[in-house]
Amino acid sequence: MNKLFNTKNIFRLLALLFITVTVISCQRDGSAAEDDLPQEELTNIILLVKEDTPGATAIEYNYSIGAGGIPTIPLKDGKSYTVEAKFSNGNEDATQEIIDAKNEHFLIFDFPKSKINITRLDGNDLRNDGKRVGLKTKWDVVQAVDGTAPFLKLTLIHSPESVNDAKAGTAWGSVIGGETDAEATYNLSN
Repeated sequence: MNKLFNTKNIFRLLALLFITVTVISCQRDGSAAEDDLPQEELTNIILLVKEDTPGATAIEYNYSIGAGGIPTIPLKDGKSYTVEAKFSNGNEDATQEIIDAKNEHFLIFDFPKSKINITRLDGNDLRNDGKRVGLKTKWDVVQAVDGTAPFLKLTLIHSPESVNDAKAGTAWGSVIGGETDAEATYNLSN
């Protein structure tokens, strides 16, 4: 019995316990292999912004995760825009993976210093709860600049327990539970 509780065995047990807790705490709710879109694999969030006028073409605003630099999206007050969100891992498009796992994803559009109304459009992203992920949206710009340094904070949430696509404060969309898969910031201007 004395050999079981000697100092050497206690240190080994503590080391094993520490390693076990560290490995378990580094995983999401399930194993990392269960995640359909691991955060570490997303490198870019691209917004294709097209003014809703005849002949307009979409302009690409590419946010590179972790690389620094924030794209600026010029918006005109009183205008509407169709915006598509695309996700990539290097040169590989990861958007289809989000569509395939649409019940496990949701986008939140937060405009803290702007007045912009969002309508989620059909982007093949209708979830089982009747809400859309938000891969394709219509932005009705009331006031693009309503404060100093306006911006959009776009957040992709993974595995939310529930989602709401209504406006909550300055953000369009809210969730209960879930974790951030990716987040991007875009400056806004007139």
